Formats: sequence, structure tokens, C-alpha cells
Amino acid sequence: MVKAALRFVPAMLMRARLAAILTACLPAALALVVAGVASAQQRTPAPRTAKLSFVGLADNARVPGKFMVRFAITEMEVVPAGQVGRNVGHHHLLIDTELPPLDQPIPADFNHIHFGSGQTEAEIALTPGKHTLQLLFADHNHVPHNPPVMSERITVEVAADPADNPRSAAAPGAKVFFIDLADGATITSRAKIRFGIEGIGISPAGTVSANGGHHHLLVDTELPPLDREIPSDFNHLHFGRGQTETEISLPPGEHTLQLLLGDHDHVPHDPPVMSERIRVRVVAAQGDAAAPAPATTARTRQASPNDATVYFIYPKDGDTIFPSSTIRFGLRNMGVAPAGIAKPNTGHHHLLVDVPTPALDEPIPADLNHIHLGGGQTEQRITLPPGQHTFQLLLADENHVPHDPPVMSERITVTVMPGGRKARRGR
Repeated sequence: MVKAALRFVPAMLMRARLAAILTACLPAALALVVAGVASAQQRTPAPRTAKLSFVGLADNARVPGKFMVRFAITEMEVVPAGQVGRNVGHHHLLIDTELPPLDQPIPADFNHIHFGSGQTEAEIALTPGKHTLQLLFADHNHVPHNPPVMSERITVEVAADPADNPRSAAAPGAKVFFIDLADGATITSRAKIRFGIEGIGISPAGTVSANGGHHHLLVDTELPPLDREIPSDFNHLHFGRGQTETEISLPPGEHTLQLLLGDHDHVPHDPPVMSERIRVRVVAAQGDAAAPAPATTARTRQASPNDATVYFIYPKDGDTIFPSSTIRFGLRNMGVAPAGIAKPNTGHHHLLVDVPTPALDEPIPADLNHIHLGGGQTEQRITLPPGQHTFQLLLADENHVPHDPPVMSERITVTVMPGGRKARRGR
């Protein structure tokens, strides 16, 4: 019987030891649970009666391609991002997307538009078709409140209205064509393409001219809609200065090329003036890899359309911003391409802080005052000390060299204020 009792001693000791371990660990485990609950409750509270809505925009509304969206909120106050307070926050517009996670910062991209300077309206541009819109309020850290303050998700329909953008007339028999380049031709990876025109004049973009227009080269793409502005991207190259030739770089392989004339607003004529769509075979030029570097850096500058524009979306000249702010950029009539990627009519942003414009025929320096956005970013969060600062945007090619002509914004001045106070417009 003693032997039988002794067999149970190890088990009893094990249970006792386990009970001691659990007793010791229980406070720590409870602390972790409490910490988890606390982190889940760190969302800024909002009144349950707060309401967020669109002003003058109903579900299933028909809207133009570019229109003003206005926001209204009750029981709460609109303040810039970064400002902590009770019952305050700023707007976010969700386009063609579901609600993001409500316990995390709202993403910042094409589908989640932030209005961190406290805006209550914005002009947006949408492509023809149906789109969804929803408003979501968030606190100083871009995290939705608890409970979340959001509007209903509505649907709008954009229809192209020819009356809004009438097409320019082209003379009967007007033609555009490739010079010395036929369907099935073989060209090198860096080739000069020449354009011809007949029965219609050449006029730069932005210049209204009867029976006039400028060239667009379509690379590896179908025709765009002929009653709207021709896109400006990797596949739709604009020649808004009236150029009749270009040097393009294409990887070896099969490619398609087509010319399409556009008027002063980059809209095809009526009837459209376009070439046949031809196929070309691209081969690597012999000795390309061993070719010597150009004698001067000026020869390496990429051409840019004369109507290309880079600009600040936020902030504007004279704004007062927080020490840690997200600077957002816009670009028209060119495409954004990461550094190292050579494509015509493209580039990437550089943000110049408190420095004059650098040399325009050399690579832009890379330091704390010359911020490279080589990944193709269109925004950058920066931290600056209080006081006045200057910003300027400068676009550059795959080698960080500014284009010819340079694509740069005006130099703006902003005031950085100490944190914890409301930002305000300077002008």
C-alpha cells in the first residue's frame, strides 16, 4: 500500500508545481490581456450622435468627369491632421474601395484621399462609368474614431458629355503618317521616329488653331476614346511643342506604334486624324553595351513636353504646417516612373528643402535638402524644425538628371509651427 501511495507522489508534486507556475504567471497574463484591451481602446472617442455626409450629392447621381465634392459633419469639429482634441478630426474620401480596418491608420493612396489640412471640399476627376464614394472621419493619427464616423457609401455615374469638350474639326483628307517606317520594320532599341502630316497644320498644345493639332505616339496600346483627352503615360506620348520626331527606347521584341493627332486640349479631331497601327521588331543595337559615355551630361537630358507641370497638392504657398507633415505632389502631361527605368515622357519627383535650384544638366544631389523619391512616390512625410522653410519640386529622369526643358514647380514658403496647435492658412 505504501508502494502504491508512493507512485502518486510525483504526480502530486507535478500538479503542485503546475499550480504554482500558473499562480505566478496569472498576474502577468492578466496584464497582457489588459494591455491588449487598452491598445484596442486607444481609438479616439466620438459622440454617437455625430453624422458625416456629402453636401448636395445623392446616391446614384450623374456627375461630370470633374466635379466638386463637399463634406458636412455635425457634433464634431474639423481640424488638421496632427491636432489632438476632443470631438475633432479630419476628412478622408474613399473612392471605389471598401472600408479599411477601423483600428488602424487609413491608407494614403489613389483610393483613400486624405484631407489633412482640414479641407471640407475637393475637386475630383473620375473616369466615365460607375464609382463609389464614402467619407470617413479620423483623428490626429488618421485612425477612425470609436464609434467610427462615416457616411453612407454612395454610387455616382460619370458620363462623357461631348458638349463639355467639343471636338475640333479636321479638314477632309487630313492625314498623319510615319516617315521611313513601315509595318513589319526592324528598328534598334534606341531609334528615331519621324512623323509626317498632310492637309492639316501643326500647332502646339494649348494653342487654338483652325485645322491644326499636335502629334501623339501610341506605343503598345489600343486607340483611346476619341471624344476625350488622350492619356499621358508610358503608352501615350505627347508632343505638345509641335515636334515631328522623337528618339524612343524600347526593349527588344515585338511592339506596335500608331500616331494620333490631338487638338489644343489633346482631344482627337472629328473625324480623327490617325495613322495605321504598325508592328515593329526591336533588336539591340550592336555595340550598345560598349558605347562610350557622352562627352557632356547635357546630351543625356531627356526631352519633356513644354506643357508638363509638377506642383504641390499640399501644402500651398503661405501655409502653416505641423513639424511632421506629409507633402503631396501632382504631375500633369507626364507619367511617373521609378529611378533607373528609362521611358519617354516620364520621370520621378525630387523635393528640395531650403536650397536653391541645383544645376539642371547634372544629377540632382541626394542629401537631407534634396530628397529623392526614386520609387515613384507622389508624397513624402518629413519633419522640420519650427520656422519658415522653402519647398520646390523638380522632376528628373532615370539618372536623376532634370529634363529639357526642366519640369519644376515654383518655390513656395511655408511656416512650421510647434506641435499641438491648430495649423492655419497663411494667405
